[in-house]
Amino acid sequence: MPPSHTHSPTDADTAYEAVMDAIVTQKLAPSQKVSENVLTDMFDISRTAARNLMERLTAQQFLVSLSPRVTRVAPLTLLEVKQNFAMRKMLDPELFVMAAPHVEYGDLFALNAALCETGDMTDDDTALRVLKTNKDFNLKVCEKVSYPLLVHWVRQLEDTTMRIYWVYIKTRGSLPFTPGDHGEILRVMQNAQADRIRRQIVEILSVCEERVLNAVFSSERFHTQDLRV
Repeated sequence: MPPSHTHSPTDADTAYEAVMDAIVTQKLAPSQKVSENVLTDMFDISRTAARNLMERLTAQQFLVSLSPRVTRVAPLTLLEVKQNFAMRKMLDPELFVMAAPHVEYGDLFALNAALCETGDMTDDDTALRVLKTNKDFNLKVCEKVSYPLLVHWVRQLEDTTMRIYWVYIKTRGSLPFTPGDHGEILRVMQNAQADRIRRQIVEILSVCEERVLNAVFSSERFHTQDLRV
């Protein structure tokens, strides 16, 4: 008999993170067909766990169900890029303003220090680690607002952001932002200057968006609808 699988929340979250890592790094490429068998073989999980993951990822729109028998990885297109930046420009400035009096600045400066040690961005493991650190930075801020539904939305946006920034890293060999950007945000937040926080966040996101779009438009690799690397 095959070994049994324990379905604790920790196991489910670990499996989810492994699949999301594969979507971010395009080991599960945009528009690639997936199934319970594919996930079972790739991640050594049970069919039940694979089915639950597919339902969860479909609900979050990282997988798209085209028919009862066909499910694909959600496409990554210019529309997704522009939509992601637009939503983050609406949400992030207010989130950072609301969180400013409550965040643990020591933890955030430590995460920013980790971002400063980016290492070789041509190494996939390093690139993924840096993207996850950036995600953790933003989520630590968001979680201090104490709105669970908002945290859920931001987490989904951050996972999509990792997909987008992965494309930039693979075409430019660097991040579309600098650790100095995060340090400046923290200093402005410590001063509790709401207008400056909003301006700083929008400015950084606008620069990142421009860099990502320039990378896409200037690369001959993106000759199809999906931004595959």
